[in-house]
Amino acid sequence: AKDLFLEYCSNSSVHGVRYFGCRERSICEKFWWVVVFVLSVGSCAMLILKTYQKWDQTPVIVSFNEKSTPVWQIPFPAVTICPQTKVKSEILNFSRDYDEFTSMDGDELEGFNRTDYLSKSYASIVREMSLPMYEMMEFCVIRSEVQFCRDIFSHTMTEEGICVSFNLLAASELLRTEVIQSADPYLSGKRKSPHWSLEHGYSPEATLNSYPYRTLGPGYSAGLSLLLLSSNEDLDYLCRGPVQAFKVLLHTSAEYPQVSRKFVHVPMNQEVTIAVKPQMVTTTEGLRSYTPERRQCFFNNERYLQFFKIYTQDNCELECLTNYTLARCGCVKFSMMYTNGTAVCETNQINCILNAENDLLEMDVLGHQDQQANFRAQCNCLPACTSIQYDAEITQTDFDWLKWTQAIKIPLDNTTGLHVARLGIYFKEAQFMTSKRSELYGLTDFLANCGGLLGLCMGVSLLSLVELCYFCTVRPFSLWRKQKRAEVDAGNLKYDEV
Repeated sequence: AKDLFLEYCSNSSVHGVRYFGCRERSICEKFWWVVVFVLSVGSCAMLILKTYQKWDQTPVIVSFNEKSTPVWQIPFPAVTICPQTKVKSEILNFSRDYDEFTSMDGDELEGFNRTDYLSKSYASIVREMSLPMYEMMEFCVIRSEVQFCRDIFSHTMTEEGICVSFNLLAASELLRTEVIQSADPYLSGKRKSPHWSLEHGYSPEATLNSYPYRTLGPGYSAGLSLLLLSSNEDLDYLCRGPVQAFKVLLHTSAEYPQVSRKFVHVPMNQEVTIAVKPQMVTTTEGLRSYTPERRQCFFNNERYLQFFKIYTQDNCELECLTNYTLARCGCVKFSMMYTNGTAVCETNQINCILNAENDLLEMDVLGHQDQQANFRAQCNCLPACTSIQYDAEITQTDFDWLKWTQAIKIPLDNTTGLHVARLGIYFKEAQFMTSKRSELYGLTDFLANCGGLLGLCMGVSLLSLVELCYFCTVRPFSLWRKQKRAEVDAGNLKYDEV
């Protein structure tokens, strides 16, 4: 064994090892080289450990794509518009009814706060009382083509009541219609999108008119514009406060609108133009083998949602809020997804709904103190591996619609008390930069880094490891066979001499 070790030391390609068995070296010199070698091995091991931790804990890097993306490769943003005026005054005059409400006694108030005596659901009543689409919008133009607003917009149930949405997927593609209750449809749109998906974009079979709509370039004329209408007699400042306007939300076609979270106001008698700058994040196929926790995103087939067929972070958070509201209050808000048999919250449970939403927000900050009790952490709403966001640059100016209609000689029957606003939405630029998640360290990169550190600290290469294996396995066996053969030859020689 000693001879084998000395032979290895004298022939090894690892730096410093040859001095261990050199007979010309003194004990002091050999000890010095042993110390240097051990320090080199320790330093190399620490550096490799840090490299492994970086590869294991942060294997993903988000960087800009090498090429810019044209806007016609992504859908035009879905647009959800909610009027502040929820109902015509001839159907419900809130200011008048509020005066009657304040004069009620205790028994009358108890009956007023209950909705379970109604023969129809709350959502159905909201839908029947909402403003007709033709009374709130007119003159819709998409890609310089005038369209009937009812042909490109559809009704959507949101926390703001009944709103209208453009470029939103149909319920059969976005929602699990076989699970949620069917008495009150959440989406009225029926148009399908067979040639588009959030993860893969438009297929090669997609045409210029494929749904969801896409624009062919930037600029106002390539986008969407429309007129928003409101009657002065329907405005109720006691109900909606001093701001009488329309709420506008831009979102992806695969995302259920949550208008109250982020919206743009379109005031009366104003023109609002929104220049859109998309932000898109994609994920390389090389990360699909990683766990979602390591890559910090979900592919669509990895995260099942109870109410949605398409995974997005906002869809997941909406479902999380729904489940938490049900667990905390025993009911859900009328606009939330729910199954048959789930109770809808009554008016006296509004505070519970609001508190449930605030609780979830607080869990983001305080949840690390008790992970088991953190309901939001259990929802596990990571970003989608492919996501699109639409940033907006907004300009606003006065819109003298009355003089405009007179100038172009549009006949108007009755303009008394009518308020008109104009909304225009378009892409600001023809191309945009896409971000992508990719491997910071692949297996090849990790091995290359380890090899570089081994070479830097010890002069070790792959052949050095093969050399070590050779002296630990093949060489001892070869010496053993050689020794046995010598013993046999010596025995034969002695026999011949006898």
